Amino acid sequence: MPRLYLRAKEGEAIDRVKGRASLNGNRPLSRLAEIAVQFADNERSGSLRALGADVPAPNARQYLVDVSVPSAAPDPIEMLHRGWDQQVGGVMPIPPVTSPPGVDADYRVRILHSKVDDAVVEDLYSEAIVGGTGGRFNHMNDRVVVHLVQKGEWRFSGLRDPDFVSVGSDQLCIRYNNPPWQFEIDPATRAQVLVLPTTELRPLVGDRAIVSSQTDPEAQLLMAYLNLLRATLKDLTDAGVRAARNAMMELLKGVLAHRVVVDEPQLFPALLQAAKEVAEAHLLDADLAPRDLAQALNVSVRTLHRAFAGADESVMAYVRARRLEQARLELAASPNRPAVSELAARWHFSDSSHFTRAFKQRYGETPTAYSRRAGPDQGHAPDHT
Repeated sequence: MPRLYLRAKEGEAIDRVKGRASLNGNRPLSRLAEIAVQFADNERSGSLRALGADVPAPNARQYLVDVSVPSAAPDPIEMLHRGWDQQVGGVMPIPPVTSPPGVDADYRVRILHSKVDDAVVEDLYSEAIVGGTGGRFNHMNDRVVVHLVQKGEWRFSGLRDPDFVSVGSDQLCIRYNNPPWQFEIDPATRAQVLVLPTTELRPLVGDRAIVSSQTDPEAQLLMAYLNLLRATLKDLTDAGVRAARNAMMELLKGVLAHRVVVDEPQLFPALLQAAKEVAEAHLLDADLAPRDLAQALNVSVRTLHRAFAGADESVMAYVRARRLEQARLELAASPNRPAVSELAARWHFSDSSHFTRAFKQRYGETPTAYSRRAGPDQGHAPDHT
């Protein structure tokens, strides 16, 4: 792929040094950097203008950028800039980037950008790229930035520290972004990126890059809350957005301190979502109980019950409902449908009669009736009642 360079500062070039991207303002400009500076000059002179019809309003809460650059593009830099500017204009900053050595493939970046008061949450997909952020890269300076990598790998190094910090799948990294950082992204990387104000977080972060596991209870609470926030952000009032921002900051403080105090009602939605996700992964466990969920999330059983009570549901009522739904799906999808007694045993109902009564109460018909209605009778689901 032709190398890409976005919004280079005049007089600065990204050169390859020992296989890494590094900023160097003293060496003669490479042809790539010359093109980038020329592009920046053209942009300042107005010869490259954003196509304003599709650019989101500055006060929009959510917007999407999705730009692809074919490997055979004659001018990939201009193509990428034009695509980016057409979609989001100047409301989303672009870091200076270039492609890794030896990569000759199409490039794509897709970002769902969500503004949460003075914070930002981004859901990102990117092909392989290298670049810089913070410091003299002049990108997201004086912010705390969090990367929660879902697939692939994201690597960082400070200009004064030659060692990479690797953030792989199921890990997260928290950094103060004012010092300059170099980064590398693996192909087909997916991540959530939080860009946060520094006042409350800087004392806990310092200038280091903190890497931890997404399986930690505090991280699970944060991720569950982010999923909930993405689904509800557009419908929140301005006061609701501010409250959502504050809840997100408190949960991140919990990640940093390895302890989240979730007795505040504003954090109950995050706890509720996280508890449901843990329960979903353990529906087949015969002994699944509220104490297990509370222990997994490092909260008290009392606090867990309070979170579910806010949704007018008990912990075990939710578990039973999810088990019934899994049994219903088996009846609808199985080529050879299991017997009611098998379903009752697998999903931990005391006996077939108990399972049949619970199924009929929830879905309005017995398992056998539902099985017959769902499709041709290819197996058996005898109703033992």
